[in-house]
Amino acid sequence: MKLKELLKSLDFIEARNLDKELEIQGIAYHSARVKSGFVYVAIKGYVTDGHKYIGQALEEGAVAVVVEEFNEAFEKGCQIRVDNSRRALSRLGCLYYGNPSRKMKVIGVTATNGKTTTTFILDHIFEMAGLRTGLIGSVIAKTGRRTELASLTTPESLDLQRIFSEMAEEKVDRAVMEVSSSALELYRVNDIDYDIVSFNNFSREHIDQHGSYERYWEVKSSLIRDAKPEAVAVLNLDNERIGSLIDRTNAEVVTISVYGEGGMISCSNLELVKGRGVFDVVIPDDIVLSKRTIKKGSFRVELKIPGYHSVENAMMAFAIAMVDGVETTTVINALKDFGGVERRFEFIYENQFTIIDDHFANIKNINSTLGTIADMHRNEVHIAYAIRGNRGVTVNRENAQALVNWKDKLGIDHIVATRSIGSVTWKDQVTEEEEKVFREVLDEAGLEYTIYDTLEEAIRLVLEKSGKDDIVLLAGCQGMDRGAGVALGYIHEVNPQIDEEELFKPLKRRVSEGGFLL
Repeated sequence: MKLKELLKSLDFIEARNLDKELEIQGIAYHSARVKSGFVYVAIKGYVTDGHKYIGQALEEGAVAVVVEEFNEAFEKGCQIRVDNSRRALSRLGCLYYGNPSRKMKVIGVTATNGKTTTTFILDHIFEMAGLRTGLIGSVIAKTGRRTELASLTTPESLDLQRIFSEMAEEKVDRAVMEVSSSALELYRVNDIDYDIVSFNNFSREHIDQHGSYERYWEVKSSLIRDAKPEAVAVLNLDNERIGSLIDRTNAEVVTISVYGEGGMISCSNLELVKGRGVFDVVIPDDIVLSKRTIKKGSFRVELKIPGYHSVENAMMAFAIAMVDGVETTTVINALKDFGGVERRFEFIYENQFTIIDDHFANIKNINSTLGTIADMHRNEVHIAYAIRGNRGVTVNRENAQALVNWKDKLGIDHIVATRSIGSVTWKDQVTEEEEKVFREVLDEAGLEYTIYDTLEEAIRLVLEKSGKDDIVLLAGCQGMDRGAGVALGYIHEVNPQIDEEELFKPLKRRVSEGGFLL
């Protein structure tokens, strides 16, 4: 592809030494990935500025660079100045790979909680419907036959276009992807052509990253507000703010409600049987859309995965599948068959006591998890909690307060916490300020705690304290990713006679334990 073809996608400000006839062999936003004939796009990141590496990119063979500021040291090089390099990267990647998301039906899923589970449920539904599927999210990127581990909830725009290009080559019918607030704010998904978008829940998260709660909302809701008229937006009316988007989108709208009655698709007669949801999905009236009509009816649904939050995720997946035209029987069977996603209220051990592993990210996640445990048969509850690293003071204060709010109902008088040292990279290390606010909230509530450096120390302590019919909760995001392996390893150490293969079965397909999911 010649440079002049790529530049059709850019409204660049000015250029130096521009040669539109240059043959372009690829695009890179990381100087170490540049090869001969590449265009290098210098983006300003949280940690470093790509403009600092223009020289290295040129040495590696870059024939042109896209910048926000000209680099005077390379006055003879081809430099193309734009107002926003991230936006430019998205446009360039989309054009270079041939706008691949238009070659399949794409479903974008956003929420504060449950994006991963919802996308995995949908992937399972579509597979059972006989469709070839792609999946993009915080755990994996699946492009048909090939699966790779994910490093970001939503990949950088160029990587995203490459992934969609692979899906197109694999003749993928349905691509389901998590859409994070970071991806929306950083223009990663600017040039993705969505057919269905959804917004399931919204609560305080990433406040320090976005600057304010209002900014987080504006970013998050843009997936719905910017949807194309031909798309369908599925909105959960249980959140008043999400409901307000009905009149702020050009897309057709289908609404759901799990705990109310106002949705076009609602949940009724909900109960938890051994922690797992059983409920009716009620569609009181035909839902007439431009491409199909969803017939009214009432459908009994049984879930294999536990928790109230799983009901919410399943309801959203049910609605999206209905919008897409999947047979109701297929959806119901898929929901009953779906085994869950790692670290989302996952039962990893059920014997004398039960061990539950949960992502435990924020207030809504915590309340849903602990609310489900409160309704389960149990004796005592023991919590090993990984303090959220590099997420700011606000989130850690709110998470700690959420823990405190459940201490009386669950009979919790002591929390075992960990800094997860040795188990996380720099991106998730706990700061002094984050630990300090965690201590302050628990001290003020009179809730005793012990903080250990490592997962091994914290988990060993809670397991040593556990007895018959107790529940052990491994709670935390990236800091607790290795917690299940630590816990099961300790159980095997104490009880070597236990069948090892059966004991460690929950880890076999785990990404966070170095395994593989699909």
